[in-house]
Order: sequence, then structure tokens, then C-alpha cells
Amino acid sequence: MKKLIMLTLGLVLTFNVFADAAKGQKYYLKYLRSHFQINGQEFASQHLKVEWKRLFKNDGQRFIKEYSKKYPQSAEFLNSDTFQKIAPDVHDFTIKYAADSGELASCN
Repeated sequence: MKKLIMLTLGLVLTFNVFADAAKGQKYYLKYLRSHFQINGQEFASQHLKVEWKRLFKNDGQRFIKEYSKKYPQSAEFLNSDTFQKIAPDVHDFTIKYAADSGELASCN
């Protein structure tokens, strides 16, 4: 039982280590900016940290639903495997530069 708990804790920590706000910013610029037509700071400051966390729960299903509705041209990409791969980093980017973070992203 102890080994199972340690393994689970290790996996959770491992997944969090791989997510990276700087990568998320690059992914936003490369993949999402053309869909949303707003710069990274405007995008990230659309929600508070707690709201971003809620949107990215369950593989980002709430995010996909909200942003597919808001930006219909992005629906196909948001439902792609590519988005699922970059979502943890984009999530970290949104948390770092959320409306209540006090930080400003320097991406155009």
C-alpha cells in the first residue's frame, strides 16, 4: 500500500514538473494566437487563476468547450492530439499570467 501511494505521488509530481509556462507561451504564439486573434497577455488575463484551473481540469474539456464556442474556427485544433500535448504547458502559461497574477506576458 505504501508503495502504491509513493508511486501515485511520484506520478503526480512528475506530470507537474513537465509543464512549463515559457513553453506554454511559445505554444500559444505558435498554435493558438492565429485562432484567437489576441496577444498572449490578453488571452491569459481573460480569467483568474482559479478559473483557469477549473477550465483545464479533466483534460481541458471546459476550456475546449468555452473556446470552441467563443472562437468556432479553433474547434478542430482544440479537439486535436496536438492540443492535448501542449495543454499542460498552455495551462501553466495561463496561471502565470492570469488576471490576478500581477505578471505581464511579453508576447505579441
